[in-house]
Amino acid sequence: MAKLYFRYGAMNSGKSTALLQVAHNYEERSQQVLIAKPAIDTKGDSTIVSRLGVDRRVDFLVTPEANLRELAHERANDSLIIPGIKNLSCLLIDEAQFLTREQVDQAFELAVLDGVPVLAYGIRTDFLTVGFPGSLRLMELAHSLEELKTICRCGRKAMFNGRKFDGEFIFHGDQVAIDGVEVTYESLCGVCYLNERG
Repeated sequence: MAKLYFRYGAMNSGKSTALLQVAHNYEERSQQVLIAKPAIDTKGDSTIVSRLGVDRRVDFLVTPEANLRELAHERANDSLIIPGIKNLSCLLIDEAQFLTREQVDQAFELAVLDGVPVLAYGIRTDFLTVGFPGSLRLMELAHSLEELKTICRCGRKAMFNGRKFDGEFIFHGDQVAIDGVEVTYESLCGVCYLNERG
């Protein structure tokens, strides 16, 4: 039986890089993959951008109202060299925290009912340590949970994502703010996070 995997970690833990490596590994063995990400992630537009400088265009974007399972079926029929969901070796999803709870259920159905492994990569919590709906549902449903680790500036394991605005940590605002020019993020351990929060 195919499984739903959730590989999570703080910012800068190599999630996008790992996803791109998995895609490469499958394709190197002549396996067909689809790559998706939620449309709300505007960083890189329709491209997955790794901090290591590797990037790749996604096969489809997932809007909040979309049915993920139906989109995967459509794209498997439209864009695979050998069309059809049965010929899809896996679906890779970047920034999975931005999926809706229903879309995570649909990813689970894709794995269990259609036999397509789904590997979802994302962060668990926002800059206020509140879980994202997609991540919470993945923690509830995924067959396999794997933490991708990174370190804090102090050398401890980083678990939290501190949000900076114009270089200063902030602890207010909307749950979603895509990193870019004004808003950036720093991976922090619990001690450094609490010290910055004050």
